[in-house]
Amino acid sequence: MKVIRRYMDNRLRNFNYLIGCEKTKQAIALDPLDGEAMVALAAEQGWQIKLIINTHEHHDHIEGNPAVQAATGAEIWASEFAIGKIPNVGRGLVANEVIELGSMTFRVMPTPGHTPVHVCLLTLSEEVPILFSGDTLFNACAGNCFNGGDVDEMYDSFVRELTPLPDQTLLFPGHDYMKTNLGFALTCEPNNKETQYWQTKVEVLSPDEMPYMTLGQERQYNPFLRLKSPDLLPQLHCENERATFQALRAKRDIW
Repeated sequence: MKVIRRYMDNRLRNFNYLIGCEKTKQAIALDPLDGEAMVALAAEQGWQIKLIINTHEHHDHIEGNPAVQAATGAEIWASEFAIGKIPNVGRGLVANEVIELGSMTFRVMPTPGHTPVHVCLLTLSEEVPILFSGDTLFNACAGNCFNGGDVDEMYDSFVRELTPLPDQTLLFPGHDYMKTNLGFALTCEPNNKETQYWQTKVEVLSPDEMPYMTLGQERQYNPFLRLKSPDLLPQLHCENERATFQALRAKRDIW
């Protein structure tokens, strides 16, 4: 499997992903914003896009669907609950469904929170797991819950789906917010050496140069994965982890 990450250079700083099986030359366009760019990229690789998969229904994750579908005939797959919210969904994905394309396999992870229909994809066929997290988990942050989302559902998704994943899991998020999010993380844990290190490290990097982080690394500086940390500011320590998660999300919303 080969994954190509393409920064879209738009206001929302989207990442688009083209995921290809190098044996069969079949590919998945994940959350295409610029469909024509995805089709051209696949052609450069000698791949044929067979599937379009959307993690959720927001326009910046589905806008390229028509162009990809028109050029390739690829079917659009998304959560079963996204049918009627995303045009022309050909298959509604259910929780823990396994997707197979060529030699690639993925598990569908139901992760409502950012929106009620959000899903992530986890590779099952790779020695090192890859998490395509959409707008659920970002570098150094969690997704927002505006536009129909729910912070309690987001917390439940983190606990149920993300907490069990091994540290070596690679994170491929839907947007490049790392620099901004590390700044926020430092306001939650001002003395976190890992956060300080990575903030300095990425400050000089372009979006295309942003590092691919593991969940183990994220667990060292992402406050939403550090709810038990004694180094969180006192005002963020609440009666339980759910309340701490809510407090972090509220703080990030106005930061």
